[in-house]
Parts: sequence; C-alpha cells; structure tokens
Amino acid sequence: MRHLFLAFVLLFATPAWAETRDPGNFFFQPKFGDLQADLQEAKKQGKKGIFLFFEMDACPFCERMKTTILNQSDVQDAYRAKFLVYSIDVNGDTEITDFQGKATTEKDFAFALRVRATPTLLFFDLDGKLAARHTGPTKDKAELLLLGKFVADGEYATQPFAKYKQGK
Repeated sequence: MRHLFLAFVLLFATPAWAETRDPGNFFFQPKFGDLQADLQEAKKQGKKGIFLFFEMDACPFCERMKTTILNQSDVQDAYRAKFLVYSIDVNGDTEITDFQGKATTEKDFAFALRVRATPTLLFFDLDGKLAARHTGPTKDKAELLLLGKFVADGEYATQPFAKYKQGK
C-alpha cells in the first residue's frame, strides 16, 4: 500500500523544472500602447521582434494556452529573452498606435491584420513587418517553443512553419 501511495504522489507531483507562473505577470509585458515605440525598445534590448497574442474573453482555447503552456516558466523565459510579448484583445476599445504610427484600437488593429479566430499568434520583425502567423492554439509547449525558435532564428524567411516542423 505504501508503494501505491508513493507511486500516486510521484505521478501527480509537479516537478521543480516545470515551474508554473502567472502568464499575466511573467509572460505578457505591460502594454504602453505604442507598437512603433515598442519596436525601438525591442531593437535597443537586442530582441528578435515582437510577439502578439490575440485573444478574447471567454475563448476556451486562449484560456487553455494560458493555463497549460503560457504559464510554464521555461516558455516565459524563452519568449521574453527573444521577443517583447503582448496580449491584444480582439474586441478591445483600448487605443494603441500601430507599427506605422497610426492611432487605432485593439479591435481595429486585429481586424486590419485579418485576425478572425482566437488565439492568433503573430510575430513581427524589427521593421514591424509580419514574420509569422499561427492561428489557433499550439498543440503543446514544445510546438510553441519551436515556433518561437523558428522566428528567432529567421527560418520564417525561407520556409513555412509546417515544413520547418517536419524537419525537427
């Protein structure tokens, strides 16, 4: 019986290397609403670009990503090392300045970028040009990490993510 209890504890214990942290505090960065200025900051910090997570309230897929993938410390650390990371509400009326310096709202910005489903993950290079798009949730943490590596390493310029993923 003691062995069965130990096996149960080990099966459901969270290992130390799989630390979870609130994505609101440790994955997403506070928004100042000026993506053009954020590009300058990304360059200054030596980042590879800007990652935008388009979401909406009551989106079960967004929530699943936040509670199973974006809350993982290794994902948070990997993304924040390479990108400035922001959440955009596809229904939001918050004023922002887009990459070209135009005043808009979060929802109009999402519409202009043809974000029609949530979550949608968009990566922008240091010139504010769209580098990669992934619509829908990633299947797991490994796929999200691979997607970040795909963009950070510049592979998006030579092949689609699906082909890159097959080679890994």
